[in-house]
Amino acid sequence: MDTRVYNVGLVGYGSSAKVFHIPLIEVVPEFNLYAIVQRNPQPGNNAQKDHPSVRAYRSAEEMVTDREVDVVVVTTTPQTHYEFAKLALEHRKHVEKPFVPTFEEADELQRLAKKQQKVLTVYQNRRWDSDFRTVKELLERNALGRVVELESHFDRYKPSTAGSKSWKMGQVPGGGAIYDLGAHMIDQMVVLFGLPKKITAFLGSQRADNPGGYDDACAVMLHYEGMIATVKAAVVSAETEQLRFWVRGDKGSYKKFHEDCQESHLASGKKPGEDDFGVEPIEHQGILTTVEDGHLISRAYPTVEPIPYSMLYSQFARALVGQGDVPVKVEDASAVIRLIELAKQSSSEGRTVNV
Repeated sequence: MDTRVYNVGLVGYGSSAKVFHIPLIEVVPEFNLYAIVQRNPQPGNNAQKDHPSVRAYRSAEEMVTDREVDVVVVTTTPQTHYEFAKLALEHRKHVEKPFVPTFEEADELQRLAKKQQKVLTVYQNRRWDSDFRTVKELLERNALGRVVELESHFDRYKPSTAGSKSWKMGQVPGGGAIYDLGAHMIDQMVVLFGLPKKITAFLGSQRADNPGGYDDACAVMLHYEGMIATVKAAVVSAETEQLRFWVRGDKGSYKKFHEDCQESHLASGKKPGEDDFGVEPIEHQGILTTVEDGHLISRAYPTVEPIPYSMLYSQFARALVGQGDVPVKVEDASAVIRLIELAKQSSSEGRTVNV
């Protein structure tokens, strides 16, 4: 087995890098966090001080000329993803990144990666969410029979943006709920059911104070043969327990509240491999209702054992040495971007559109 260690160069040092990328890269033995691009270090936000063994750069243009960098991970804001991914591929680096705002850009990066003979993959970490994997298991077991409807939610109660300085509060290419959370939920539906036949979508703002004018909520209906899958992201949902999944079939249903806990664990400083990482409280188990002897019976259904988000990087490392596919194929990510574009069209035109 090839035991080569790949040097990773990270572009960006915001919350995405600190929570969702660095802690995962650091636990994968085939990867070495080698360099970080941070344009404007601050006293309380300095990559070089936080990671003294890592080489610090002030620009991506400078870092990609470093021959020791094998893999570039892009963690910057969405409108820069295409620029930095293209730059890295042009300098013959492998690339992992959240994807780009348009299908055209995705297609161009795919062709460039093939031309340069480099590996390109996309950060769809929520394929490893335990709640999603539990839904997938139930469908594979046919536990619900013929599924007629699925709802997937990422709802919050954040009715105000007062005091927030996040770039997410403004209108930027690749911004808004449809790209931020919608992209993950749509990807999960494509993993489960493939591409839909039609899309009906509603994008807009639920907040009264939204000076940036961005779309903070979305509801996207994916029309399949004999089934509707709806993905929703809301910011005005005053609930003590937020619905995550509700799946209904002709032999049963499954309802799950609460989000996968890996994000909160990472944000609190926990890392994959530590005790109870990704393990949700038992009281957060979903409810499975089935038909037994003509009666509806409901019981708690155990959430599957967690697989940490770091598996994405482990699989990426194996793909670099030709041992299996990348964790997320570019073709899959491109298809999701195309569905998002169709959802935006549906919302703006007020009609259902064909895929």
